[in-house]
Amino acid sequence: MKKYFKILICLIVLVLSSGCVLTKLVTVPMRVGGAVVSIVPVVGNPAHDTVDEAAEKVDKIPI
Repeated sequence: MKKYFKILICLIVLVLSSGCVLTKLVTVPMRVGGAVVSIVPVVGNPAHDTVDEAAEKVDKIPI
């Protein structure tokens, strides 16, 4: 029974880690980092825009 449970968990993780879920795991920390950087005066907003643009490109990757 324990063996089947582990196999089921592995299958669920594989299904959930495909497609846009996988890219969201990458882009969410990027966007949070960009939001934190946007606090810095003068260079914050351009840096945030650059990080957000990069995150958009990662989101568009067809996985």
